Amino acid sequence: MEHLPVEVIGNILSRLGGARDVVIASATCRKWREAWRKHLHTLSFNSNDCNVYQDLTTSRLQILITQTIFQTTGLQGLSILMDDVDEFSASTVIAWLMYTRETLHRLIYNVRTNPNVNILEICGRQKMEMLELSHNSITGVEPNFQRFPCLKSLSLSYVSISALDLNLLLTACPKIETLELINPEIAMSDAQVTVELSSPTLKRVYVEAISLDKFILEADSIECLHLKDCALELFELIGKGTLKHFKIDDVSVIHLDIGDTVDNLEIIDVSNFTIMWPKFYQMISKSSKLTKLRLWDVVFDDEDEIVDLETIAVCFPHLIHLALSYDLRDGVVNYGLQGSSHLENVFVLELGWTIINDLFSHWVEGLLKLCPNLRKLVIHGVVSEAKSHEECQMLANFTSSIVQLMRKYMHVDVQFDYE
Repeated sequence: MEHLPVEVIGNILSRLGGARDVVIASATCRKWREAWRKHLHTLSFNSNDCNVYQDLTTSRLQILITQTIFQTTGLQGLSILMDDVDEFSASTVIAWLMYTRETLHRLIYNVRTNPNVNILEICGRQKMEMLELSHNSITGVEPNFQRFPCLKSLSLSYVSISALDLNLLLTACPKIETLELINPEIAMSDAQVTVELSSPTLKRVYVEAISLDKFILEADSIECLHLKDCALELFELIGKGTLKHFKIDDVSVIHLDIGDTVDNLEIIDVSNFTIMWPKFYQMISKSSKLTKLRLWDVVFDDEDEIVDLETIAVCFPHLIHLALSYDLRDGVVNYGLQGSSHLENVFVLELGWTIINDLFSHWVEGLLKLCPNLRKLVIHGVVSEAKSHEECQMLANFTSSIVQLMRKYMHVDVQFDYE
């Protein structure tokens, strides 16, 4: 160990992450203390890591963090997550950021201060590549002054910001590729809550727990879009056909428009969502390059609506992975097995139920016949804790029928995933 270069020791300490572990390890010898001071590039303070932080008073904790940070030089990654800690002094936090900002590439910041600390003003015009802010407030964004020329990833969680400032912030990041918005508090000047965002460089967008009247996203380079747990009247995506991965989970939206961005879609993942199948199908029907389609716990706006698997087979000839959950309405399955076309390229098939009955195994058998080149079958199910004798018997019958069925498909790997 004594022959290790001090730079290598600095890398080892940086991979420990937690500041407490780093400080303890740096006490090994003089060489390790030198590595901590001069070659440590990543440091993390997390109030959930150990009980030590929770046992300290706020003032003592601020002193401890200050002493630790000020003994380092050249920090590139700094994470300060103080979830269950009282408000810090703004002047102390500003001192941390001013000391490290010229070398910082990554900042993860969740600190409540009084008054609020303007992170953009302190860290703008520097080398920052990744910024994650939580429980903070952003006001009065000035793109020309608070500019992030190197920022590629921005995450805002429980952050208060106006719709205008949010768009201006994207403008201040000319190289941004990844944007995460988690439960933001959008301040609006009028009664209608509308957010319009525009960025020519954005590739990945994740939006969670947001409630708006209108959300318009203009992103010419977007490849991945994920909406989760949102309530929207209108969502519109304006792009140039670069979208490859579209995922929507537990979203309420009256008007969904992803326009002409679907030509290169490879993955569509829809779950816990109410759809009008004809309209939704019309929107995605041009996605001839689709390789994965997942429709899970979807509710059809028209109760009599049936998704024709024949249509799926014809329109998505490159489909490799198909995932469908079973829904039985008045003895009719939402996914019809009619037609002569086969899903020739489907290698992975995932099927699931919420309420099992005798028809499920017949549905599974019908889908197996449609996938002649299938290699893997995953069956998902929900098993309640308290079950009647009839329910237990039905589950037993289903298991027996699947075992008997799979004897005909010995080449298929079968997995069960129950919750």
